[in-house]
Amino acid sequence: MTAAPTGHTKKKAADRATRFSAELFESAQAVGEAENRSARQQLEYWAKIGRSFTAASSSSRSRVEAALAGTLERQSLTADEAIAFDAEFPARVAESLASTNVPAERAEAGLRSVYLDDDGRLIELGADGTEALLAADI
Repeated sequence: MTAAPTGHTKKKAADRATRFSAELFESAQAVGEAENRSARQQLEYWAKIGRSFTAASSSSRSRVEAALAGTLERQSLTADEAIAFDAEFPARVAESLASTNVPAERAEAGLRSVYLDDDGRLIELGADGTEALLAADI
């Protein structure tokens, strides 16, 4: 006798490939080795902690978010909140820098900027948007 299907078959989700920065992967390898985990297991462990932390809607999380947004002084955070802030701050800065063209924004505001181009040359961006190579004689 065969049981009738119930229509509730549970499928196991397939693993998905993703890429991580070399720095993060190497860090996971080092920490994972000390914790008897593979790099993958360590990354999953960190992801689960991050997911739990992010999902928490506590006043501490709100305070950390306020400090990250610049509306609360970092010095007013508790020790645990400061740890969370310090963990997130570099990622937020990197995201912001990746999506912001500071010299162009300064030019729009009528300000000049000096920056290094992709070839390592010193470039001045004028308030009118013109670029000039600065002399390298020092």
